[in-house]
Amino acid sequence: MAQVGVNIASEDLQKTARKYRKELLQMPVIALSRSLQHMSLRPGIRYSETVGELSGDMQFGPYSETREDNSEVVINPRTLYTFFGSVVRNFSPNKIYQSMWGSDITKGEALKSTEITRKVLAFLSAQLGKNLNNVLWSAVRKDDGELSKDLFNGFDTITKKELDSAKLSAALGNYLVIEAIDKNNAVDVLKTICQTADDMLTEEESVKLFVPKHVFFDYCEDYKSSTGSIPYNKEYNQYFVEGFDNVSIVPLANKKKSPFIHMTVKKNMLVGVNQTGEEENIEVARFKAFVLQFIATMFFGVEFESISKERLLVASIDGVTAI
Repeated sequence: MAQVGVNIASEDLQKTARKYRKELLQMPVIALSRSLQHMSLRPGIRYSETVGELSGDMQFGPYSETREDNSEVVINPRTLYTFFGSVVRNFSPNKIYQSMWGSDITKGEALKSTEITRKVLAFLSAQLGKNLNNVLWSAVRKDDGELSKDLFNGFDTITKKELDSAKLSAALGNYLVIEAIDKNNAVDVLKTICQTADDMLTEEESVKLFVPKHVFFDYCEDYKSSTGSIPYNKEYNQYFVEGFDNVSIVPLANKKKSPFIHMTVKKNMLVGVNQTGEEENIEVARFKAFVLQFIATMFFGVEFESISKERLLVASIDGVTAI
């Protein structure tokens, strides 16, 4: 009995890409969901968006007809840059289909090409998002780069830049050096971070403590050893810092080798995309016999909305700042 083959016309692929264009453009963002649930997505940004943060002070004093306050209000701008990225992926439909849905494409009636194509496009789009997520903290912009880690500057890269320019410092109240964390001191170290943070930050309703996963595991071990079986120790996974019920520990796999712990709020962690302009596109084209091309473009970047002590505290693990 002859084997049933699969033949999907390029025109069908193009129609599928167009039909699901909006959904497919969102797929890279959806694949970032593990991190994005703790961050703020800013759509509609093409290249850059600048916000200004006001700083200064003013106070009432006892009534005086002569006293004047001439101090200035300062506007500190911060710019969220989104960089334009592209990818062209050659693929053979038969090889990809067989590796992912082998039994489905060799048996039964002819398959609906648009369904299979949609799966392939969604899968490849999700891979783009997964790889962006992997370097969300560590990426370093390289104009001549070829990978996700070269597309934009990650949160750790931005942190290092602000440290080098002395905009993060102990004197400013937004930087702290902590000792190396292990399962014997993790509870005390994380409590020290919270105790050092500015009162306005710790009084926020929901505060995030972004840590490498090993820090969270060490915290759980130390917490279990320290508290034993006292009534309030109901579970092994302690996602809140002891004594700070509004500070949740956020362990992220993409922070594995990070030298920093970031204490901030969700609205301060900006992830910029466009998702609305015609520059962003997903299409499938055929330029060679038996070979199709998956072509995608997208704007992407991250930034802190503010690095003031009221919004952010960065802790450097054992003073290490290399990334």
